[in-house]
Amino acid sequence: MNIPGEIQQFCSEQFGTLISFQAASGGCINNGGKLTTSSEAVFIKWNSATRYPKMFSKEKLGLELLHKAEGLTIPEVRAVYEGELYSCIVMEFIESAIKAPAYWEQLGHGLAAVHSTSSTKYGLDHDNYMGSLEQYNDTCTDWLDFFIRSRLGPQIKLARDHNRMGKEPVQLFERLYTRLPDLLVTEPPALIHGDLWSGNIMTDSQGMPALIDPAVSFANREMDVAMTQLFGRLPAEFYEVYNNACPMAPGWQERLDIYNLYPLLVHVNLFGGGYLSQTMHIVRRFV
Repeated sequence: MNIPGEIQQFCSEQFGTLISFQAASGGCINNGGKLTTSSEAVFIKWNSATRYPKMFSKEKLGLELLHKAEGLTIPEVRAVYEGELYSCIVMEFIESAIKAPAYWEQLGHGLAAVHSTSSTKYGLDHDNYMGSLEQYNDTCTDWLDFFIRSRLGPQIKLARDHNRMGKEPVQLFERLYTRLPDLLVTEPPALIHGDLWSGNIMTDSQGMPALIDPAVSFANREMDVAMTQLFGRLPAEFYEVYNNACPMAPGWQERLDIYNLYPLLVHVNLFGGGYLSQTMHIVRRFV
């Protein structure tokens, strides 16, 4: 069992004898997998407590916000551990089944229900994480200001500081900022998942959609819709049902690429590679 000793000790105190661990595939940030104990099977993720302080405490808050919206299956958090070397989150283990015929319809209705949870301001009462990068959630009453100051701006600065972006791309983004009032629409703040690519949309034991790994905030809901298309569109049925349940303003399809600049910049900072050229291709379309 390749779980760090202090995490094993915490889990045994919370859940009894540790019987087996099956590592999950596909994770690029955290270690994790199915942990079978004498009391129940759970899903556990762990990482460095010093490199990513409070990461899992903040994930717990995000999962709880989504759970309160009652739109979709959200794994319940069993425990969070913040140690000296390691931290972890232990969640309900969701058994996966074949997608039910109403899967995409339920995802559309469920996401609309999540987005119906609103706030008086954009942002959140605490910062959290987008992947392994800090996500800043300073509250703000102006959507464009929030999008620039708390989403695009910090990622551009991080890319400059680590020589992943030169002077010309920064200047193009500054030109884009002046165009945003004509390109984007303002809606009331909506609770969003924040990292809604297809890899964070699971299937539960009933064949219905479940969401994991949130980066929640109150933002423009089109950011969630945009991310569902970043690495391949979801089936058309999802967009039709969602738009019927929670109609988007005309022209929403054209705005999605602008909102995907944020996760693309996150990928520039995490992985480099061709993500900068993909990002700047979008920026040049709008400036």
